[in-house]
Amino acid sequence: MSMNLKQLNPDRLTDHRTGAQSSSSSPSSSFSTGTRTRTTMRILSSIMVLCLTAFCRAAEPDVRRDAAVIATEQVLPCVVNIATESVIEYHEWYDDLLRDFYGWSHVPGRQQKSVSLGSGVIIDEDGYVLTNFHVVHRANRIQVKLWDGREFDAEPLVATTGSDVALLKIKCAPGTKFKAIKLATDDDLLLGETVLALGNPFGLGGSVTKGILSSKNRRPSTGNEPLDVQDWLQTDAAINPGNSGGPLVNLRGELIGLNVAVYREQSGERGLGVGFSIPVKQVSAALSRFFSPEVTASLWFGAQLKAGPGPLVVTSVQPRSPAASAELKVGDELLEIDGHKAQSLIGCNRLLSAATNRPAALVVSRGRERANLTVHLKPLGELIRERLGLTLQPVTPQEAQHLGIRSGESLFVEAVEQNSPAGRAHFQRGCLLTAIDGQATGNLLPVAEVLTAKEKDETVRLTAVVPPPPGARLIAFPQTVEVQVR
Repeated sequence: MSMNLKQLNPDRLTDHRTGAQSSSSSPSSSFSTGTRTRTTMRILSSIMVLCLTAFCRAAEPDVRRDAAVIATEQVLPCVVNIATESVIEYHEWYDDLLRDFYGWSHVPGRQQKSVSLGSGVIIDEDGYVLTNFHVVHRANRIQVKLWDGREFDAEPLVATTGSDVALLKIKCAPGTKFKAIKLATDDDLLLGETVLALGNPFGLGGSVTKGILSSKNRRPSTGNEPLDVQDWLQTDAAINPGNSGGPLVNLRGELIGLNVAVYREQSGERGLGVGFSIPVKQVSAALSRFFSPEVTASLWFGAQLKAGPGPLVVTSVQPRSPAASAELKVGDELLEIDGHKAQSLIGCNRLLSAATNRPAALVVSRGRERANLTVHLKPLGELIRERLGLTLQPVTPQEAQHLGIRSGESLFVEAVEQNSPAGRAHFQRGCLLTAIDGQATGNLLPVAEVLTAKEKDETVRLTAVVPPPPGARLIAFPQTVEVQVR
């Protein structure tokens, strides 16, 4: 059906939604409505243009935010500045005169405070910090300052002098969490890749420098170098005094090294020098030893787990250890401990250390099979009694002051078992054990480590001293004897 448009009466239009009829408006009203409509359309168009422009600008990437900037933002909250305070004792030239000619038995020593600065990096949300051993060596007080200005005291837990790695624990309120850095995979290093060095150079606060990885196995030509530096990383990123202990990271924000030293030619020109870092492979090996029940809870476990990203794999098992008795094997992947999933080395160590007076149930993956194991951890003191017949106790600072010795350099012999290896060597209660096979015995761990490596009837050298009575003008000389372990 066709319709003649001329027959339509604009004055009799029907609204199809309501069925009502409407009449046309006057010419002036129609003109006003059209003007408002065009004005509204122009405003809407302008708004759309502005929105589209803003969206395009927001979507356009900031050329300054490259991978180095993003990695720095990720890592900076993990970096801490470390300030240490050491008390240095010294004597004047006339102190010996007073002692030798005037009979002064105790010439008071004089003390001088020394403050040094360094860097560190947080590796766990509970506040564990890695730094260099030489940064905190012999420090009486350690303070750490975070990137946001917060300051905390920290306590040294353990260190390895060979690799120059030390572990600290931030003293904070229970439940306080910190941002931790991620460790790179061992040997995941590319010569020439861009690296960043973060730390506290010259005590100026948080700083970052950029360079490339120049070498993966370089040693500074210092001649008689005692450190294990054959695999140190070399970089041209500026590492200055105060950077020691700070992280060297890749563009993924992963820790690939721990800054340790800078080498410069001995000449009048300062130059930029060459920076060195402890590689993550050595850092991971140190962490595997640090976070073990032997170190954190004085419990003999006898196995080490691989640190870093990836599964928790058993890397070593000591013969005749609790781990060996539980039939734990090298290559086993640890899945569960006492029903809890083993997610990290630190968490795993925490679960193992909790099994003080009871066995721990382990679930491991061995190839395509799973195995349920039970391990009985043994206190280190019990191990020492079994093999030597000695009951040893750490010397407290008060006891050390009373005996006139330094705290942390010997162990107090509390009891000696009759007819034991130590008893036959005429050890007596009250003497101090100062060394075993030439290693200092500031705590039970070095004694236990030496004994676990000994077979039955092998000999071990024990160095002990009988402290003189307080006030006596006597000098106690250490004596070394050989005993057979049982």
